[in-house]
Amino acid sequence: MSTRVDEIVRSSQMIGIPKYIAKDFQSDQDVRWCPGCGDYSILAQTQRVMPDLAIPRHKMVFISGIGCSSRFPYYMNTYGLHGIHGRATAIASGLKIARPDLSVWVVTGDGDGISIGGNHFIHLMRRNLDINVLLFNNQIYGLTKGQYSPTSEMGKVTKSTPYGSIDYPFNPVSLALGSSATFVARSLDRDPKHLQGIIKRAAEHKGTSFVEIYQNCNVFNDGAFFQFTEKETKDDSVVFIEHGKPLIFGKEKDKGIRLHGFSPEVVSLKDGKYSVSDLLVHDEKDTTLSFILADMTYKSHLPRPVGIFLAIDRPVYEDEVEKQIAFAKEKRGEGDIVRLLNSGDTWIVQ
Repeated sequence: MSTRVDEIVRSSQMIGIPKYIAKDFQSDQDVRWCPGCGDYSILAQTQRVMPDLAIPRHKMVFISGIGCSSRFPYYMNTYGLHGIHGRATAIASGLKIARPDLSVWVVTGDGDGISIGGNHFIHLMRRNLDINVLLFNNQIYGLTKGQYSPTSEMGKVTKSTPYGSIDYPFNPVSLALGSSATFVARSLDRDPKHLQGIIKRAAEHKGTSFVEIYQNCNVFNDGAFFQFTEKETKDDSVVFIEHGKPLIFGKEKDKGIRLHGFSPEVVSLKDGKYSVSDLLVHDEKDTTLSFILADMTYKSHLPRPVGIFLAIDRPVYEDEVEKQIAFAKEKRGEGDIVRLLNSGDTWIVQ
């Protein structure tokens, strides 16, 4: 547990906040996802992390749009709101501005979040409200029975693309970075320990945190990410990026990533030509590096980066709003709604 979380836990105990366990965040609703769906794991890891945050349940709100992922608020024993398609980020923004004391979470999918909700998504990232976004990416529309989504790979054959998708897919991490996000990360539904760590870091971040989670839809897109999650292939297909550590991967930890100019390339650590000192060392404060790593996502000759791409500080939106309100009150005094309504021309409607 981080020092910051330790301090929060101690202070919360002093002021009487209950000491929760994961079960406290399980609602009384039956979980209605398909058996074997990756959403179960994401829900479980979120519920396990929540007690460490030492935030009262009545101060937490989970907001969703439409899709399989959007059932999430029903299963969290906190406040929640099931919104409309693509609008979860807009609803969450309004709530956070009105009630900055709340811990606000958005749960969305690749369709809900960056197709219908794409415009709201980019503006949430740039505004940097203190909101946490969990985007479940299964590269398919699951709830509406298997149409291709904005993250489906080119050539994807679905009910809506019988001859294969000709759309180039979005990279959610690159989209978030390009929208000036301050915290951008990626994790996997089948790596519980890693996912818990990423969710916790996201919650601790002051500003908008965005976490893309590779999630298996075992009905309409089974195995989409198995190369990156299964024991036989994961070690050689994924590079875990950690702040201050070199990018090493492989079953025997015998491969690494170095930069050739601005281009990442795989090198062997076996033959003596390259050593760990030649490898790229991750810096989560380096915005340029975050773009380079994100661009590795769809490069078949490179491992898929997983971890925290960027974590930087920038003023949060709701704090700036509060400053403006305080300034206006200081300059013009407290507002008077009756006086305001009677301050100009009025009409009586018969």
